[in-house]
Amino acid sequence: MNLFVLFRRFCLVLLLSLPLAAFAGQTELTWYGHAAFRIVTPKGHVLLIDPWITNPANKNGQADLASIDKADLILVTHGHFDHVGDSVAIAKKTGAHLVATFDLGQAMVQYAGFPKDQIGFDTMGNFGGVITVLDGEVKIAFIPAIHSSTVTEPAGQKNVHEGGNPGGFLIMIKNGPTIYDTGDTDAFGDMKLVPKFHKVDVMLACIGDHFTMGPDRAALAVQMVQPKIVIPMHYGTFPVLTGTPEAFGKALKKLHSPAQMRVMKVDETIKM
Repeated sequence: MNLFVLFRRFCLVLLLSLPLAAFAGQTELTWYGHAAFRIVTPKGHVLLIDPWITNPANKNGQADLASIDKADLILVTHGHFDHVGDSVAIAKKTGAHLVATFDLGQAMVQYAGFPKDQIGFDTMGNFGGVITVLDGEVKIAFIPAIHSSTVTEPAGQKNVHEGGNPGGFLIMIKNGPTIYDTGDTDAFGDMKLVPKFHKVDVMLACIGDHFTMGPDRAALAVQMVQPKIVIPMHYGTFPVLTGTPEAFGKALKKLHSPAQMRVMKVDETIKM
């Protein structure tokens, strides 16, 4: 192998590492499996997204849930059990406020037992709206999704209620990255508007198929959003979620996507 080829490979590796290094040591992102994430901001604020911490993919789920002693905000994309997850228990333990659409917030209080004094207009909104939270360190935009949303009472699966419209979040962190969580969705044309609103550093993209977009359609979504980094989620938790990061990577290459795919391990934390 000649020096020119080695130099080209070195440059490629360097370029691929730049997006993560751009915010080194500032913001932490932890994946708990499925669609559950934790974000710790540069000022130490803690955001949890769709915190089903005890999902089947997380062997340390009970211990992880027990270790959560601080959370400022709980972001829930829609009302399905695998996204509401452990929200109520965490809210009661930490006092965290709910970030959700107005209809979903009301349903979670009425049917799921979320503490009613931990929701309000300061953290609830709807698509097209933006809220500023955590002393101005974080702004969150409500983004639509193509999916469904119902809330199930703790008493059992038969007690199912409307949970508003499903969505995703664009999380803009001061002195940190902008993170787009797609929620559960298919690819849809209006995703092209997301980077016009704000450039996306990290995209958390569902790839599991069956209930959401699979690898091919997720790659198309990445093409529209144009993030620097894409992290696959919502795959492998159940047998029907057949999408894989390997298939997703191939689909990204087929579309010549410049986005760097970062496959996280369950319980892994990365700094951005």
